[in-house]
Amino acid sequence: QVRLVESGGGLVQAGGSLRLSCAASTDIFVDDLMGWYRQAPGNQRELVAMLTRSITNYADSVKGRFTISRDNAKNTVYLQMNSLKPDDTAVYYCNLRRIRYGTLHWGQGTQVTVSS
Repeated sequence: QVRLVESGGGLVQAGGSLRLSCAASTDIFVDDLMGWYRQAPGNQRELVAMLTRSITNYADSVKGRFTISRDNAKNTVYLQMNSLKPDDTAVYYCNLRRIRYGTLHWGQGTQVTVSS
């Protein structure tokens, strides 16, 4: 069973920064898709950023502010969040899609709260 453990969430003022981490309990392969999603109260879960091989994809609302990266040696994916806004407040979830096995895995989520 693959486990994803997120950390790094918290309370920050608008304009501040946070770095989220997601550690996988298994080796991450180069063709795996690693992503971050978020869900605010009353909203659907939405894609924030995704990374596969060296290809990244970001939601328009976070482009230029957030950066997704991975450390294969640590089986960990990161989300560096800068210039945070109150609209970024949500529970952030890590996601792993294993292409070669056809499986999808989620972390338990970490709360990010941005005060104005």
